[in-house]
This record gives sequence, C-alpha cells and structure tokens, in this order.
Amino acid sequence: MMTRQTSPLITLKGVSKSYRGNPALKDVDFDIVEGEVHALLGENGAGKSTLMKIVAGVTEASSGDMELDGVRCSFASPAEALANGIVMVFQETSLVPSMTVSQNLYLGNEKFFNRLRGINISAQQFLQSLNFNVDPALPVSALGAAQKQMVEIARAVLQNARLIIFDEPTATLTPEEKKFFFALVERLKKRGVAIVFISHALEEALAIADRITVLRDGELVVTDHASTFDRARIVRSMVGRTLSEQLYQHNGGVRTPGPRVLSVQNMSMGSIVRNTSFNVYAGQITGIFGLIGSGRTEAAKVVAGVMKRNLFFGGEVRLDGEPVSYRLPRQAMLDGIVYVTEDRKVEGFFETMSISENIYMGDLARTSAKFVNRAAMRELAKNWREQLNIRSINDDAKVIELSGGNQQKVVIAKSLVQKPKLIIFDEPTRGVDVGAIAEIHELIRSLADTGMAVVLISSYLPEILSLSDRILVTRQGRVVEEFSPHEATEEVLMYAAVH
Repeated sequence: MMTRQTSPLITLKGVSKSYRGNPALKDVDFDIVEGEVHALLGENGAGKSTLMKIVAGVTEASSGDMELDGVRCSFASPAEALANGIVMVFQETSLVPSMTVSQNLYLGNEKFFNRLRGINISAQQFLQSLNFNVDPALPVSALGAAQKQMVEIARAVLQNARLIIFDEPTATLTPEEKKFFFALVERLKKRGVAIVFISHALEEALAIADRITVLRDGELVVTDHASTFDRARIVRSMVGRTLSEQLYQHNGGVRTPGPRVLSVQNMSMGSIVRNTSFNVYAGQITGIFGLIGSGRTEAAKVVAGVMKRNLFFGGEVRLDGEPVSYRLPRQAMLDGIVYVTEDRKVEGFFETMSISENIYMGDLARTSAKFVNRAAMRELAKNWREQLNIRSINDDAKVIELSGGNQQKVVIAKSLVQKPKLIIFDEPTRGVDVGAIAEIHELIRSLADTGMAVVLISSYLPEILSLSDRILVTRQGRVVEEFSPHEATEEVLMYAAVH
C-alpha cells in the first residue's frame, strides 16, 4: 500500500515523557498523515499508548512539541482533543456500565430533548451500517468484552473524527468481526480519516497499514512503508533480537494423561451453555477453542464458581470423582480450582494496589488470615516477581502502572499462590507482547509438566495448536469436537467451530 502524499495532520517532535523520574518516552519524532493507516508497534512498555495518549489529550508530554496542521498545539483534555477531531479508542473500555449502548454512543452529544426510543432506533441503524451485532437497548454491563469493543469503535466513528487512534482494537473480536472492522478502516481511510493502529497482532499490522513505526524502550526504532517490513523485521525491531520461530509450533510430544481431575456432564447455564460435557486430566493442557459467544468462557466460570449453572437440569460437575457445586469462586479455590480471567483490568487485579498487595490478596483468600503480615507479603511478592519475571520499578508500584504483559503476570501469580490442582487460563496472552507471550507459554507448559491439570481457552489458533495436548472445540454452548494436536489444523478447528 502507498500512503497519500500530503502534509502531516499531526507532527510530534522530540517528545519525551517521564513518570516519577523514569522515562516512558525519549525524544520521539512521529507524524500522522490524513487518509493513511499508521501501525504503531512495540512490546508492552515500549511507550505506544503513552505516545498516543499525549496526542489524544489524556496526558501531557514532559518535553517536545506537537503540531496540528502545522500549528503548534497541546491538548489539556480528551474533550479538547475531540473538539479538534482527535479521538482514541482505548484498550480498556471507557464506557459507562450502567447506561445502555445507545446512551453511551451519544454521551456528550445529547440533544436538549431526548426520547430513549428515538436514540435506540438511531443507534440500531448506525450499528447495522457498521455490521456490528449489538443490541442498543442493552446496558453496557450486560455486554461481553468483544461487544464493548464494538461500541467503543462505533462511538469513535460516530464522532466524525479526523484522527482515530485504536489501541488493540481486534484483541476481543472474532475472525468474522475482524473482517468487518478492517472493512470499516478502509472506508474511513477513503474518507480521509487518519488511523493509528496499536496492536500486537503483527500480521494484521502488515495487512492493513500503509506505514509502520516500531518503538522500543520508549525510543523510536524505525518508521517505514509497510511494504518494506515482514514479521521477522518487525520482531527484530521490537525486541532487539530474533525470537525463535518455534514460538507457535508444537514440540511434537503429547503428555500422557494422569488421573481425571474434572468431569463435566450435560452442564447447562441459561441459553449460553447447553448440555456440554468434557473431561480434564492431570498433567495435560486441555485446549478449548471456540468463537466468542460459543459458551467456552461461561462454562469455565461455572466450573470455577464465578457463575451458577441451572438449578434444575443443570448437569453435573465432578472434581476427583466427587460431585461439586460452587456458589462462590472461593469455594472452588479452596477445592483447588482457579480461573485466570480474560479481562484482567475488570476482574483480575486491584488496580490501585501494589504488586505485593495484589499477590498477597490471593494468599489471604486461601488462608483467611486476620492480620496482614507485611514482611511475609514482601517476601511472597519477591519470590513471584523472580519466578515470573515481573518487571517494575519495585514491589510498591501500582499494578495499573505496569505494562499489559506484567499486569497479566501479576494476575497469574495471584492465582498460582493459591496452590491449585486445576488452573483455567482464559485468553492468557491477550494484549501481551511477543516476549511476554513466550514466557507465559513456558509457564503454562511447566505447570502441566509438574502434574497440574491445565485448561487453556484461546481464540488464537496458533496458541491452541502449539500448547495443547488435546483440543476441544465449542459451538453454540457445547463441546462439539475433540482433536489431538497431530490431527488438528487451523482449518479443521475453524470449520468445527463454525459449522
């Protein structure tokens, strides 16, 4: 693809940003041209989101200049940036959970007199024009992660922005939904809208971008036309080394199953989980693949006590041969079942607490200690930081200040400290950089090697294929197929998930 030859809409010159004296950006030059898709890539912590938050008025640069249409400017708030045609769709949703989809779409742009039915109809027509299947009358709290992302994207488009910054926009979308999103980006581009695409999905960046910029450790490494890049060049630029091509390849061996730890028979929950049955064995990684809405996450949450199965005809769950039914996650955790959520910010950690405090909260849930032992808390955190290579300034750093990959490691540490016999990972590498992906994959393999029963739920087929000892496919609320990693291919699994 070739970008339009025109003067930049936004130009950044020598932009730097520090937090508590620690540099997040160092003297970065960057420009954005109307009618182009500019992919911004880098590992977590590279400074991608920080750079774009400066453009979008979320934060201020410590030094450097920004120009809009060649005129020097700076935005004191996202509202000021929006008034100048700049909007950012954040990786973490900024929607109001208690309001409906339609109310969120028009929030801040309401007419003096509003009829709920009228804005629902308008929102329905607009969402359909984008091929987004979301009910505008539903409260946002009732939506899944993918649907929330659709509403965020729709709201940005509705605001007729000159520049839309997408931060991991496809992380929660199904393959079909991604097609609609990419088609939408092409339509916006033809209208002259500038797009910045922050993503860890390198193939998507290569397919959709006109130009690619790579950041590493807060510094700009390279900006060039997308046609000059391939995956290997991007990875080398991102991490300063060539990662093994074995990252998403199965090692060839399949672990021998140990005793059956979990047995689920005819489990049902509303209309989402329908008479599903499956088994999980010690010392194996059981991969579960299915499109969003197939009931895979909900089934896992029922097993872990996060959701309740139907009171009548809800089926049976057995742990080590004994029937179990949990009303609370803590009950499941005390029996050795831990669920690592797909939505780490909302469900995975306490964002204003430190790393130490978050990990210790996991231990407190297991031990029911009445007093906080600060020395024990720090020692526990130190051990898990070293085991999982959690990178931060210190143990007192708030989890919200960490990169996505390190946040995920904190969530995993908080779960592992509870000493489970069965651990369920739901999208463990979503929004995680390539370096952290390798570390999390190695951890998952090592847990199975020690005899733990591991369930891996993932929408990313290469991840399922590379890690699983057996693969279950879910569709319309039930497990419909089982494959060995030797017979499974991406095409076979996708066919089973959609037909």
